[in-house]
Amino acid sequence: MSRYLLAIDQGTTSSRAIVFDDKGAQVAVAQQEFHQYFPKDGWVEHDAMEIWDSTLAVCRSALNNGKIKASDLAGIGITNQRETTVIWDRATGQPIHHAIVWQDRRTASWCTKLRQDGHESLVVDRTGLLIDPYFSATKIAWILDNVDGARQRAEAGELAFGTIDTWLLWNLTGGKHHRTDATNASRTALFNIHTQQWDPQLLKLFRVPAVLLPEVFDSAAEYGLTEPECLGASVMIAGIAGDQHAALIGQACFEPGMAKSTYGTGCFLMLNTGQQALRSENRLLTTVAYRLNGKPCYAIEGSIFVAGAAMQWLRDGLRLISHARESAEHAARVGVNNPVYLVPAFTGLGAPHWDPNARGAILGLTRDTGIAEIVTAGLQSVCYQTKDLVRAIRNDGARLESLRVDGGMAVNDWVMQFLSDILNVPVDRPSVTETTALGAAYLAGLQTGVFDSLEQITSLWECEHQFRPDMAPGLRESLYAGWLDAVERVCNH
Repeated sequence: MSRYLLAIDQGTTSSRAIVFDDKGAQVAVAQQEFHQYFPKDGWVEHDAMEIWDSTLAVCRSALNNGKIKASDLAGIGITNQRETTVIWDRATGQPIHHAIVWQDRRTASWCTKLRQDGHESLVVDRTGLLIDPYFSATKIAWILDNVDGARQRAEAGELAFGTIDTWLLWNLTGGKHHRTDATNASRTALFNIHTQQWDPQLLKLFRVPAVLLPEVFDSAAEYGLTEPECLGASVMIAGIAGDQHAALIGQACFEPGMAKSTYGTGCFLMLNTGQQALRSENRLLTTVAYRLNGKPCYAIEGSIFVAGAAMQWLRDGLRLISHARESAEHAARVGVNNPVYLVPAFTGLGAPHWDPNARGAILGLTRDTGIAEIVTAGLQSVCYQTKDLVRAIRNDGARLESLRVDGGMAVNDWVMQFLSDILNVPVDRPSVTETTALGAAYLAGLQTGVFDSLEQITSLWECEHQFRPDMAPGLRESLYAGWLDAVERVCNH
């Protein structure tokens, strides 16, 4: 029996494919960056065809790099940047507009009007989400309203909507299957997380025709076979989850109270709440953590829009560093007691502020501020924003005793130690930090019998390093107070 699993990790800035074995060990990897489009202030787009092409290319490269044939695979798992919205022609498979990315804020004024008109409680009650440009619903309506003839064609059943998982599934199966999983559906603001169905009232509110939407499956399910010409043989696509949900699975956070934080382009902290869909009173999101055998497991989530993207900006925008790894050297020189604060509100602020109009700022500059202080402030901003989330989670009554971390920035020891210090909880970094892709592989493995249970997956998780808090309480409080003051100054009251 084939024991290899191919995970497609389609992210915001790159497409990646990783082959894992039946112990969850990485066998081969390939990655390709793709173009980001910024047509107007606050607008972010991708070319969906470029995403598909890059995904297919990295899948082929990863198999080639590992000297593995498609026929050696037990299954494929897909994990994806969430909320990013693609609408395409069912007949030709061609997108009718660039994909609108989760970071995009073009529908902010409509979202404000919907809130002012009193619709937010309906949305929160049914979806666990707030009304925000972040989610797919208003992006779908914008495309239908701004592409000639799109609304009529959608209502006639000629068009299909999908988040990136659905778009990739459609292409991998040669247009045979228009499906998504419950985690991705739960991020559209159109899916009722309690009934596990597309919600007619929400479709009406956001003016989205039901015929546009994909069928919703469990996170581990038989989604369909790839066309043989894609990879050289037909392979079952057997698992799908949005990237943060996949990371929770990859981190084996299967018990209520377990939490993970992923540091990629953005930062996403998710805490398992089990069978209880805990409603946040602190503007966090309630979401489907995963759905297996028809049973949803819920989570509470805080989303930070800019984490690794802040370091990307310091590297590419300001050219203060030539590689992200230089940041740790700067931070080691400056130390934790840095008077400079960088609030990376480039596309507004996410949880718990939800201010789409906030803009970035660097505060506390003096004549002797240099590159090192600004770069260190960029690193610290990620930890301060995580503290905002943890404080909100605790105010909602959820317990967080330790945090499992992953993503690109998790390899930075300086950042992880500062994170532990500022949160005052242990931070556990696993042996495999590519937990998003690993989670997708685990889902596909559960469906195809490579793994027999969540308990078996739990047994595979290993801690590579634990960072323990070692900061004086007074310093922790004064540093965080400075951050809160900086945030207050950029918020658009």
